[in-house]
Amino acid sequence: MAATYDDRDGKIWMDGKLVDWRAANVHILTHGLHYASSVFEGERCYNGKIFESVKHSARLKNSGKLLDMEIPYSVEEIEKAKYDVLKANGWDDAYVRVVAWRGAGEDMGVASSRNPVRMAVAAWEWGAYYGDAKMKGAKLDISKWKRPSPETIPVHAKAAGLYMICTMSKHAAEAKGCSDSLFMDYRGYVAEATGANIFFVKDGEVHTPDADCFLNGITRQTVIRLLKERNVTVHERRIAPEELEGFEQCWLTGTAAEVTPVGQIGDYTFEVGQMARDISESYEKLVRS
Repeated sequence: MAATYDDRDGKIWMDGKLVDWRAANVHILTHGLHYASSVFEGERCYNGKIFESVKHSARLKNSGKLLDMEIPYSVEEIEKAKYDVLKANGWDDAYVRVVAWRGAGEDMGVASSRNPVRMAVAAWEWGAYYGDAKMKGAKLDISKWKRPSPETIPVHAKAAGLYMICTMSKHAAEAKGCSDSLFMDYRGYVAEATGANIFFVKDGEVHTPDADCFLNGITRQTVIRLLKERNVTVHERRIAPEELEGFEQCWLTGTAAEVTPVGQIGDYTFEVGQMARDISESYEKLVRS
């Protein structure tokens, strides 16, 4: 599908019904557009089944609550909407995007309690997020921005506003020929990439940043479980940036990224090693099982 995202054939679910793709529009004074009062989920469907679908729907509801925005659909209704979209478009393998936002209404200031909360579900066919990086390893820049403190913003919500610095950082990374950018957190420790969590390998053990100020990804949780099932020691801890030099392997995890090895972060290089390959293959088998 080469067309722009607003000019395609197909169906999108909006506020309880399927509409033509090109008719899935909102008013210019939609609150979410002006004040980032929006939450979303990104999911992948494999062989007709959305991986960890219910967990994603439940997280969407929780993200809404964290933004003081009660989503007017149950988990069961969200589940049905997702599969209705896939069926309407005839897809068994697709990326699914669910988004909820405060729409246009009586309020157009910062407060918006009188505005309706709306929801939409779209899907599209989407290949590897980092292109051929699964073979040779992604190249990452290091962002000048930091992940914020939990005292400043609801860091465990998958909220649109939290992705502003992700867009800026990824643009800067791409200008340098990189695939993505690595964030430090507000304390200076290693955090995550712009849309994926990060793992490192040293002496046969795995180290990953403690998700105390950023999203504890569903793919991240899955990979930790897969590693522990293989009796691999996993350390969830604070990782100082100077430790990057001592790690042997690295990979990213996320719904879009799946499991993608990393070959370079700034001046640090990593082997696309056996553990990275094994966990990527194990994840691929799991999601298609």
